Amino acid sequence: MTSSGTYNFNLSNADIVIGAFERIQIRAPELRQEHWVTARRELNALLVELSNRQVNLFSVQLVSTSLTQGTASYSVNSNVVMILDAYISLNEGTSTQTDRYIIPLSRTEYASIAEKQTQGFPTSYWFDRVFNQTVTFWPIPDGNGPYTFNYYACLQMQDANLPSGETPGVTYLWLDVLLAGLSHRLARVYAPNLEAPRMADYDKAWQWAAEQNTESVNFKISPQLNSYYLRR
Repeated sequence: MTSSGTYNFNLSNADIVIGAFERIQIRAPELRQEHWVTARRELNALLVELSNRQVNLFSVQLVSTSLTQGTASYSVNSNVVMILDAYISLNEGTSTQTDRYIIPLSRTEYASIAEKQTQGFPTSYWFDRVFNQTVTFWPIPDGNGPYTFNYYACLQMQDANLPSGETPGVTYLWLDVLLAGLSHRLARVYAPNLEAPRMADYDKAWQWAAEQNTESVNFKISPQLNSYYLRR
């Protein structure tokens, strides 16, 4: 037997809609305009759900921002859902580049800093997740740079449109999640008697995809040791 030797299979957004309706016993010839309007809305709502159920490795992107002496806060694009890891690069792109990992602060931790205008090599940041998102550094960047803020951002899912063969912004391993998830959402509207089994399908598809959506590395625990000896 000869296999295809190709890895090109994908589903368009329209394919996913048709497949989702078929799972709730509504065949393609039965679809009316109202079905497509509902499906587009529910498919994008499903992508909102995926944006909330992080971390999705396929949506992670490295973002770089140049820092300016004396400037504490910098804009973050609205499509950044969360920041995973962050580091400051000194003299980025040169033979003397040095990277230093920095840690996130909560709103309360940042508010508790007494001298917020202190300048130095930034060691921490507060990600203010409001409508106009910002990161604020402490200490504030000093004049010993140039400094570059690098961070791995989880991005929200791209919008889904149905015409022109547009494909969803997910990887191959997540196609069945979209198909199963959309069929569950459409069952709520058109086939309430099938909502429970379609939810079971969705949960299973999500579990399988999520188990693969990890980095295959060793897990290490390093307890902090203040002393090797008992205090007397």
